[in-house]
Amino acid sequence: MARIEILPVDGLSRFATFCRLPRLLYAGAKGFAPPLDVERWTVFAHKLNPHYKLVEEQKFLARRDGEWVGRVMAQIYKPGVVPVSASNAQFGALDAIDDVEVVRALTQAAEDWLRAKGATRINGPFSPSINKECGLLVDGFDASPMFFMPWHPPYLSRHLESLGYEKAQDLLSYRFDISGEDLEKSPRISSRREWRDRLKLRPLHMKALKQGETALMAELFNDGWSDNWGFVPFSKEEFDSDADALQYLVPADFGIVVELDGVAQSFAIALPNLNEILADLDGRLFPFGWARVLTRLRSHKFDSARLLLLGTRKWLQKSATGGAILLALIEEMRRRGANFHIPYLEAGWVLESNADMRRPIEMFGGKIDKIHRIYEKRLAVEGGAAPMRDGVAAHQLQDASS
Repeated sequence: MARIEILPVDGLSRFATFCRLPRLLYAGAKGFAPPLDVERWTVFAHKLNPHYKLVEEQKFLARRDGEWVGRVMAQIYKPGVVPVSASNAQFGALDAIDDVEVVRALTQAAEDWLRAKGATRINGPFSPSINKECGLLVDGFDASPMFFMPWHPPYLSRHLESLGYEKAQDLLSYRFDISGEDLEKSPRISSRREWRDRLKLRPLHMKALKQGETALMAELFNDGWSDNWGFVPFSKEEFDSDADALQYLVPADFGIVVELDGVAQSFAIALPNLNEILADLDGRLFPFGWARVLTRLRSHKFDSARLLLLGTRKWLQKSATGGAILLALIEEMRRRGANFHIPYLEAGWVLESNADMRRPIEMFGGKIDKIHRIYEKRLAVEGGAAPMRDGVAAHQLQDASS
């Protein structure tokens, strides 16, 4: 049997290979849409993604017989950043051919790197964080691929579980079919007598996101999700980084702020499913793909859209008022999708354990379309590595408190 080489990503050539590897491994698979290489750079490059200021991180590639056969990344949060109930030690971007030995070699590399930093527990995949792409697809392999949602072949979860990884959390994506509905006939939550003068929906100012809107989004998002499993604050710097792309990709009607008694309490952003206009580019935007994308953005009639970001202040959650706000948002997003003649809207993801979020989504007819799984594994401590608390080495904790 040919030897599997595990190589660190330590230069531009390997970084480029790391970014494009899924489209090389999964080309032609039903349900897979190749992401743009340039978009992957913005996710995984340290200079382009502020997330990497929060972690120590290492990427790895697997090679066999001269062919690239897999990839993985390992990261550990720096002192002061502690994911809620999840480990600070994480893996992500796991992709591989259908060979358990390749998956074993990749996960072993990530585990060894983290163990050397004192890790005793690992969660993932986070690619690179819970605020971006996360989870391994375990159901919905043939469903329509959505932009910014990871896709994996069925064998990958089987191989991972055979190596001792167990379910930590499931992340659910819901599909709303709205093609045959006349939403104007149903009364709006915001127009009901008890809410008419209190609830107001205004657009997010997509062309001026950095002039106040990203600060508002960071405030609402972090307050609303702060108790969620795995939560790590989404910084304004990260929102600002995303805003550079979102202002060109999100139609003006697809960003909404809900105000209660004149104060912003919730926001949502939906994104047309760009995979519909990108799939035939095979990940390459240059030299001619960018012109096609611009033309298609203006003329394409999208079949689907995804609810990309949502945040509601914590004090409103588990209350009738908070429920009315969430229902108003879902209702308005469905209505706007129908106005654009988009047959279905995907809301994802939602923690399986988050009943307060699942209830109104299912009340409005949302059906589970995809399931992504976050895994966990306990790591054996070798050779006197420093003990850890929630993934942070004890000596690091002492340094942070001194």
